[in-house]
Amino acid sequence: MGKLTVKELEALGNKDHDKKLREDGGLIGSVRCGASGVSVYFDWRYRFDGKVKQIAVGAWPKLSLASIRSERDRLKVEVDGGSDPTERRKAERLKVKVDQLEEIEKQQKRLDEIVAQQTRLTVRGLFEHWAEVDLIRRKDGGKEVRRMFEKDVLPKLGTLPVTDVKKGHITLVTDPLLARGVNRMAKVVFSLIRQMFRFAVDRDYIEADPTASIRKVKIGGPDTERERVLSRAEIQTLRHQLPSARLMPQTEAAVWIVLATLCRIGELSSAKWSDIDLDNRRWRIPETKNGKPHEIYLSDFAVEHFRKVKALSNPDIAWVYPGRDCKKALSSKSITKQLGDRQRSSEPMKRRSKSTSALALPGGKWGPHDLRRTGATMMTQLHVLPDVVEHCLNHIEENRTKRVYQRHTYEHEMEAAWKALGKHLTRLAGLHMNNTADSAAKNIPPPKKSPEARKNAASRTGAPRQLRTPALKNASTAQTN
Repeated sequence: MGKLTVKELEALGNKDHDKKLREDGGLIGSVRCGASGVSVYFDWRYRFDGKVKQIAVGAWPKLSLASIRSERDRLKVEVDGGSDPTERRKAERLKVKVDQLEEIEKQQKRLDEIVAQQTRLTVRGLFEHWAEVDLIRRKDGGKEVRRMFEKDVLPKLGTLPVTDVKKGHITLVTDPLLARGVNRMAKVVFSLIRQMFRFAVDRDYIEADPTASIRKVKIGGPDTERERVLSRAEIQTLRHQLPSARLMPQTEAAVWIVLATLCRIGELSSAKWSDIDLDNRRWRIPETKNGKPHEIYLSDFAVEHFRKVKALSNPDIAWVYPGRDCKKALSSKSITKQLGDRQRSSEPMKRRSKSTSALALPGGKWGPHDLRRTGATMMTQLHVLPDVVEHCLNHIEENRTKRVYQRHTYEHEMEAAWKALGKHLTRLAGLHMNNTADSAAKNIPPPKKSPEARKNAASRTGAPRQLRTPALKNASTAQTN
């Protein structure tokens, strides 16, 4: 028989279909001809426990003759060692089938668990699972979401099985919020409920989201863009109101810092002194809303108010605005609430400031974000390019093409913009102080003259003193006009 060669195999054609080829060592090849050409399937014939058996070792030309012979030799070593490769392969195929059956059983068990869980999983249980998997990754670990759910959602829906929740149950939560007049809170709570139920749908706890048929616009009306901008006159008024509003000096300074830097109130309340270099006029914000660090140039106006805060700070505390225990930063809501409490038209809230209208302005209520918007508007009025203002605000460019191709950082332009804004605010503050001084001077009465001084003045003029009647006064005015 000898050895087969590659040339012999390459010479095979359609006429050789089903032909048997043999080689020393027990190799047997079966020729198959098809649309893709000629293939030779090789088996190895061997004897085990007195029986003749045959096992596949490969196909040419997918495998080379050398690889096929190598596989034959490997199996021969296995047989010489007392193991039957045919039985081993049968066992391997059986194991694959067993594994497949076990996987099917696992999937069926999981489906049974889901069905069972659907019958007993409550809204509170779903919320806890959502909190463990999703909310825990949020900055505050989901504390604020938990607070809202514990207050407005779980007392009403907590014991209800998730499969029983309908559209009416959702509005049972949002309608009382709308009745209280907190429309934005109703929108936020509705959005969070929707997130939780979509989480349940993704995990097959429920088949459909009960909030899907509720349009968000129906919860509290359409979203409206906030547009409150403080006028020049209001800023001057604010300069006069703040010192008498019974605010902490640090909170008073925060108003001007936000206005001068365009920062978010949360960025200021969580700032550390290690990120602020007053000598070099730089404030680096490592964590921002868009996830990218932001550096602010501090104008003279901003530095002045930061120094006021620093003068009142404990040098051993890292935070610019520390919380009560000084172990963490002040909540961003604290400053917002202090300003809001001083713009209330109603009675003061319990254990809150009694100066309810101390910071009320003609244009309506305002907050820290309105100061940020006002500062940005002022920059534009000072002829700063809109792109530069957007960079000062640390906004991400919405146009993807511009984000990819326009890589200019606007560093120098931003510094110039912050300088211009600081000078403008300084002028506004100075103008207010000058106006206040002028008004005070006008209200000071002239020094009274003694009777002797008046007599001497009359003798010097040589004219008798006359009384001006209203008629004479009106006539002289008309003549002047």
